[in-house]
Amino acid sequence: MQLHNFFNSSTSYRVRIALALKGLSYEYLPVNLRKQEQRAPDYVARNPSAGVPLLIDGDVQLSQSLAIIDYLDATHPEPRLIPADALARARVLELSHAISCDIHPVNNMRILRYLQEVLGATDAQKNAWYHHWIREGLTAVEALLARHGHGAYCFGDAPTLADCCLVPQVANAQRMGCDLSAYPRILRIVEHCNAQPAFQQAAPAQQPDYTQ
Repeated sequence: MQLHNFFNSSTSYRVRIALALKGLSYEYLPVNLRKQEQRAPDYVARNPSAGVPLLIDGDVQLSQSLAIIDYLDATHPEPRLIPADALARARVLELSHAISCDIHPVNNMRILRYLQEVLGATDAQKNAWYHHWIREGLTAVEALLARHGHGAYCFGDAPTLADCCLVPQVANAQRMGCDLSAYPRILRIVEHCNAQPAFQQAAPAQQPDYTQ
């Protein structure tokens, strides 16, 4: 397997966590988003979304992190990251989508770049935008965890897709200087995850293309 990704991309980070949890080896192929390498014509020909990650597994090419993790769960089912039980699956997907659909899309690098380069937002305005959507999104995630979460991870004593999504999002929020003190359940889960070898292996600072 090959994974086209960027060390600081939260979507790439999700997939790296899943691969590490499943003990799957892969070739790391960096795509520098800061240099717009994801827009190179040969890369866009393989990934029309012009983003990361992109997983190549033989003849299979897949973009979109949740689709990749679902594929990995189907082809390498141990350990399962998306439960088979209908309600447990729905709860994991509910939380995962609250992050991947409600928080990440409005705060990713291309949105922040558009705010500044096209709309002329200042650094302060860009940061205010980012912090606003983090507050909106993580308030909902904290409430979902209070209602349905349990165990050391988001849902029980084993990691799921929800943890794969939560840890990178919190890492981004911390990097952007967001105050996360209002989210004790989130912080407790992330602290536990980050103490585990698979999460440590997938962390941005451990990747070959890592730079400050």
